[in-house]
Amino acid sequence: MLASHWNAGDVAALAGGVDAAGRPLPAAAWTALRRLGWAARVPEGITVNDRIVRMAQEQAGRTLRSARWRHELTSAVLATWPADPQKRTKGEWEAVRAAMTGGGHLPSSVVKASTRQILRFAGAGGRLPTDLFELQGAPQVARLLLLCACDRQQATIERSAADPGRVLLRLQLPARPDPRSYQDWTWIACPLTLPPTVPADAQLHLPAVRVAGGKIRADLAFTNIVPAARRDGHVLALGVDWGLNTLLCAGAARLVNDQTITALGSGAQYRAAGVLAKGHRLRRQGEALHAKAAHYDRLIADDPAHPLNAKRAILAEQIRQVSERRCNLNDALARSAARWRQTRPSPPAPA
Repeated sequence: MLASHWNAGDVAALAGGVDAAGRPLPAAAWTALRRLGWAARVPEGITVNDRIVRMAQEQAGRTLRSARWRHELTSAVLATWPADPQKRTKGEWEAVRAAMTGGGHLPSSVVKASTRQILRFAGAGGRLPTDLFELQGAPQVARLLLLCACDRQQATIERSAADPGRVLLRLQLPARPDPRSYQDWTWIACPLTLPPTVPADAQLHLPAVRVAGGKIRADLAFTNIVPAARRDGHVLALGVDWGLNTLLCAGAARLVNDQTITALGSGAQYRAAGVLAKGHRLRRQGEALHAKAAHYDRLIADDPAHPLNAKRAILAEQIRQVSERRCNLNDALARSAARWRQTRPSPPAPA
């Protein structure tokens, strides 16, 4: 589905939000694709129910919708291509920002990254691409099951009565890689342990299921009822924003009696330059290992007796270790930033 609809017209039709009759498209990607008449074809001889097809359509639809913004960015950069792509003038920066919706708040690094990608294409092909879909091929999608597109006939989730932190996920999976009939499908029980951040009375939704590190991972969404916030009566406000150079910035403001807003202090910043630099080093190391592994794969060419197979296995383990270190570093950074946000001192009381 991605390959057949990876073009500007289809992406614009899906992201436009209306069908051919002018009716609004549904929010669910799989129903939007069906409203547009984009069907998913099941391979000959394979038996799957309609809910499996829905999951494939949901994932393809989400990917196609997300391409709209990147297409606008690439078109804006191409339409205002500078005389020197390595160094835009002030007028050229204003032109590229004006050519895109919301370009005034677009980070410069995003425009520079798109420019570098276009330059690589031009260096290889001798010309500029026409749009994003010529610049990039149809993207690869992750191996996961978006169970949100299913109903109880395909998947169910239920809390344990004895322990609210335990959940039983039941879903139908094929007993063989090429199911020939519905008899090749069976129910599988997957017990899950909820993190302590999920309230005991939260309503659980069907997760996205994926395999990572040989284990089943479930990206679980839930709904929790919270008291409605009062529309008036608040006199203090705290704003927190994230950025590319400074991870978090926070500032407090007070509403005084004459209905004016005054800032309290100069704000606060959470900087993690050392951790971010380490993350960049690990990313570059991982990219180098992936490039070397891809070169080995081309040389081996599915030959089980090739002498490079042993080195390829060592590279695979090194790639796994680097990836695990990056995940651990990102988790530690996220927890540290959350603790910083929670422990900010209260704004000073009025004099």
